Amino acid sequence: MKPALKIDFVSDVACPWCAVGLSALERALDKVQADIDVELHFQPFELNPQMAREGEDANEHLRRKYGRSPEQLAQARAAIHERGAAVGFRFGERPRVYNTFDAHRLLHWAELEGRQHALKAALLKAYHGDARDPSDHAVLLDVAAEVGLDTPRAAQILASDEFAAEVRAAEKHWLDLGIHSVPSVVINGRHLIQGGQPPEVFEQALREIAAA
Repeated sequence: MKPALKIDFVSDVACPWCAVGLSALERALDKVQADIDVELHFQPFELNPQMAREGEDANEHLRRKYGRSPEQLAQARAAIHERGAAVGFRFGERPRVYNTFDAHRLLHWAELEGRQHALKAALLKAYHGDARDPSDHAVLLDVAAEVGLDTPRAAQILASDEFAAEVRAAEKHWLDLGIHSVPSVVINGRHLIQGGQPPEVFEQALREIAAA
C-alpha cells in the first residue's frame, strides 16, 4: 500500500507566487504519483481582505503596501514571470488588484463538488494570465462553467452569502496557526513549506515525509 499524504495549500487567487507554487507542486505531484497517494485541499487566505469590490490600480497598491519604486516593482514582476515560465505558468499583465472573497466561497463549494483543484487552477490563470476580474460574478460564473461546475448553482451561491461563514472560519483557523504569508503548503497538518518553491523542493519534501 502506498503512503498517503494530506496537503493543505493555503493561498489567495490574487497572489502571483501562489500561481508559481501551485504549478511547481503539480509538477512534483506528477513525479511522486506512482509512489504516494496525495489528498490536496485548497484553503482560503486573503492578501487584501478590505479591498473594495472595484479593486485598485496594482502599481499604486503595491507601492503603498510595500514601499517599492516603479523600478523595483518592474524587477519583481520580471522575476515572477521568469519563475512562472520555468514551471509552465504564463503571466500576463495584471493592472488591478481585486477582492477575492467570493472566489474563495466558490472554491469552498467546488471542493464539495470534487472540482476544487480545477477551479483553483482556472482562477489563477484567469487573473494572472488573462487579467480577468476575480471579484466579477460574470467572470466567476464563466470560470466555473469552464471546469464543469453547475452554473445556476454557482450563481445562486454568488447571489447569497452562502459559505461566507465557512470561509471566514477557515481563514481564521490558518491565521491562528501562524500562517501570515502565502503560499503556505501544510503537509499532514505538521510540516510547513512556504513560498513558490521549485518542483524539486516539493518532491523531496513529499518523499521524505512519506518515507517517515
